[in-house]
Amino acid sequence: MGWYIFIFISLIIFILLNLTLGSVIVPVKEIFNFFTGENTSKFVQDIMIPYRIPKVITAILSGVALSVCGLQMQTLFRNPLADPFILGISSGAGLGVAIFVMGFSAFGITLTSSLLASVGTAAAAWLGAFAVTILLLMVSSKLRDNTSLLIFGIMLGSVVSAVISLMQYFSSSSALKVFVLWTMGSFSGLNPAQIWVLFSLVLVGLALSVYNIKDLNALLMGEAYARSLGVNLENTRKRILVATTLLAGSVTAFCGPIGFIGIAVPHIARMLFRNADHKVLLPSAALLGAVIMVFADTIAQLPGQPGVIPINTVSALIGVPIILLIVLKSRFV
Repeated sequence: MGWYIFIFISLIIFILLNLTLGSVIVPVKEIFNFFTGENTSKFVQDIMIPYRIPKVITAILSGVALSVCGLQMQTLFRNPLADPFILGISSGAGLGVAIFVMGFSAFGITLTSSLLASVGTAAAAWLGAFAVTILLLMVSSKLRDNTSLLIFGIMLGSVVSAVISLMQYFSSSSALKVFVLWTMGSFSGLNPAQIWVLFSLVLVGLALSVYNIKDLNALLMGEAYARSLGVNLENTRKRILVATTLLAGSVTAFCGPIGFIGIAVPHIARMLFRNADHKVLLPSAALLGAVIMVFADTIAQLPGQPGVIPINTVSALIGVPIILLIVLKSRFV
């Protein structure tokens, strides 16, 4: 319980910092006045309502979704380095978005409706993530070890990246710019309709993930043990597939492909709580993912500077050292 309280307090602090810091520093007093309904300047309202509050909400949803998704992937494949990004699921979502964004432009079609663009982008990402996940599950039954599956996922991601590069070569400059900016990763620019869509999909994915907890715990001891407990492995894989597609595909669609968080956060939760039970790991990973993603976004917005850096850069700086620690520990312990 102590760690939960600490993580929750950290989340509140980082949210406050995220709302305070940026190209324009907003005093903490003004933020409290804004939320308590007291008199605040129009300048602060113009910063908070259309920009900073939607951005911090998006960061929280993304951190929660990617962390929970990574936890389930690591348990399903019994691979500590498994996550939607490294196994190619996010790459598949990216291919779906590339086909949607650059494919329409190839036929001279411009999407003028923001709602149509939002729904279409999300749907394309889900279909791409779903197709890759189906392929991974089919291949996983043929491979004998998780290392081979990991290599296959990396190779699949490389093939998908090659296809996307080919599409970029033949794409129009306007569509190419939209797609390249999307691949850099950002929590900015989402309107209320997009946030509601993202929130709804992540909520459904989380509900399904919570439903999977019992079967995930059974899978910790291997598939044979899970079968002996009466777990229907086929149905379990399908549920994890749907949850992964909803969580990773939605975040990738709206925020771009964000790597390393899905790998690193579940391991941080395991180290802090020293518990393999998913009743503990799933909520702790969700909270830690929100904290780390809000912290990463605070750094990415370069407080006091007019520009921002891609969120993927910051997430890599946070996640890579943890992944290296996992690899070294597995090698030498």
